Amino acid sequence: MRVGAGMALQGVDISRTVSAGGLVFEALRRAIIEGSLKDGDSLRQDEIARLFNTSRIPVREAITMLEQQGLVKNHRFKGAVVVGLSIAEASEIFDFRCIIDAHVIRAAVPHMTPDVIAEARAICDAFSATDDPMRWGDLNRAFHMTLYRASNLPFHLGTLSNAMDRLDRYVRAQLLLTEGHARAHAEHLEILEACARGDADAAARLTTAHIRHAHAVLREHLAKIQATFGASAETA
Repeated sequence: MRVGAGMALQGVDISRTVSAGGLVFEALRRAIIEGSLKDGDSLRQDEIARLFNTSRIPVREAITMLEQQGLVKNHRFKGAVVVGLSIAEASEIFDFRCIIDAHVIRAAVPHMTPDVIAEARAICDAFSATDDPMRWGDLNRAFHMTLYRASNLPFHLGTLSNAMDRLDRYVRAQLLLTEGHARAHAEHLEILEACARGDADAAARLTTAHIRHAHAVLREHLAKIQATFGASAETA
């Protein structure tokens, strides 16, 4: 069902659900990350409330949480609008991830069990095998987080998850539009093998290189869009 201009969501009846705000938040967050809700789309509270068969209170709560994560912005006359990233903002988040991801995987490697390695390898294989671009983002994220969870650093993981939310739709675009799928798989395998042999420094170094390459390719892609369509495309 489409709600408002450019707004696509799958509705569910949550009228009797206690955590209605959380469910609306997850549905909207997913739609933004996957690109069903695009940059500039308005989140009209009345329409969302009708779609989910709930009041406006959980919708307001969900929008507040989305704003806290930087996925939407409230404007005085337009209300809540999905926001994109400028090249500078994306660069800052990628630089942040280079630091945190490297720290987390270095802490995780000594605690990785054979089961963790096997789970990550299965995800890596699924990432390589699927030709569905919509699954690439989920599997890419699942691969990294499966390895990172062994770090036992919940605050770091939560912060990384938020950073991934901001970048996810752009990473999906980078994988699809720049033929980055095969290279990402090869880099995943290198990271995985370093983890399997217990080389934490190599795993950290390869993870940083992996993120920096994704950043460089995406930055080039966004710059081309901006050059073609003008400054208004910076958040495209």
